[in-house]
Amino acid sequence: MQNKHLSSAFDAALIALSTHLLEMGGIVERQIERCLQLISRYEPTLVADIRASERQLNVLEKSIDQEIQHIIARRQPAASDLRLLMAMSKCVTNLERVGDEARKISKGMRRISESGDAATFHAAELKKCGELAYLILHRVLDAFARMDTVSAAQIVRDDKVIDEAFRALSRRLAMQMNAAPRTIPVALEYLFIGKAFERIGDHAKNIAEFLVFIVKGRDVRHIPLDELERAAFSD
Repeated sequence: MQNKHLSSAFDAALIALSTHLLEMGGIVERQIERCLQLISRYEPTLVADIRASERQLNVLEKSIDQEIQHIIARRQPAASDLRLLMAMSKCVTNLERVGDEARKISKGMRRISESGDAATFHAAELKKCGELAYLILHRVLDAFARMDTVSAAQIVRDDKVIDEAFRALSRRLAMQMNAAPRTIPVALEYLFIGKAFERIGDHAKNIAEFLVFIVKGRDVRHIPLDELERAAFSD
């Protein structure tokens, strides 16, 4: 009976951790939504909201890490349970870094607005990068909630789409700067923002890889995609 009680308490602690991790996910999703709104129309209140959310993420990251350390010290988990806790800590770190990228985007859009040159750029490619980043992040959080490794493998594959969108943006901005050198400062801001969206995709991919590690027990970082997919699809 005592072992059953301890097991139930441990399961409850893991559920609480997962809930807090997904809470962080919800915050970063809203941050990216606000970043996309800033691209369409600059609003200082959106920048303030993104900054406040970034501070909230920092607090949550520290709180979750403390919870994980407490569980490890008290429960001394082994095998799959320890793997789950360590991977969750890595996922939390990636979500906090998504928040950092969102703040960079908001600061870049503020500088562009203050320059008065935003109208000289067609932001379609930039917005596409942002929409792809939002979608891949949303999908990986959904996959994490369901412990779905098949979806995780597809997310790793789809991260390449964001990379290509960023390359297309870079090419357009290079042409713009070559044709109109006076626009270089603002063009560089757009480039940095696009890079931030591309990094958000990288962080989502990292979470997908850790999800495969949690479920399958295989470290799939830095291996060929086809090998990762075999691990994700295996029984």
